[in-house]
Amino acid sequence: MQGDNNGNLVAEIGACNLCRDRFAATATAHAPRPVVWFTHGARLLIAGQAPGARVHASGRPFTDPSGDRLRDWMGVPADVFYDRGRVAIVPMAFCFPGYDARGADLAPPAICARTWQARVAAHLGSVPLTLLVGGHAQRWHLGTRSGVTETVRAWRDHAPRVFPLPHPSWRNTGWLRKNPWFETDLLPALRARIAEVLQ
Repeated sequence: MQGDNNGNLVAEIGACNLCRDRFAATATAHAPRPVVWFTHGARLLIAGQAPGARVHASGRPFTDPSGDRLRDWMGVPADVFYDRGRVAIVPMAFCFPGYDARGADLAPPAICARTWQARVAAHLGSVPLTLLVGGHAQRWHLGTRSGVTETVRAWRDHAPRVFPLPHPSWRNTGWLRKNPWFETDLLPALRARIAEVLQ
């Protein structure tokens, strides 16, 4: 069942102001700008964390080095990645949460997921493949309390419908060096599954 009409739901999320005061009080003092990128019928769901500052500016998900790395992991070009008919991108918070006084990323506000995730999931329906990018998405979708490394290491427990991934941020370059199995074992299986789902 499709649930919410796509245009109505996208417009509702796009107009969301729930975190206006929260964002105004951050070091960035920014206004909400939800980045909404999904439609009914998508074959692949990317469940991420929250837009960063560059995505807040562009209004398009993963328009940053993290997006470049994620597309490389997936083995897909940008035109496929941004095809809403095939790929839905639904973060745990639709807006850039801002930085704290030390310049560190703030966590996605929990109120965003509580408000929108169930409605988006009902609208999307059954999606053949979901990528859980980062700990926030993994905890929400899997109900896990494990850390990212443990969850990603157990990827075979969730494949082929779900693949947990670390965040593709440059900050995780050290993690990738320490966990070579991610590139040698998980990524080939991920790319094969994506090719199968999107063909």
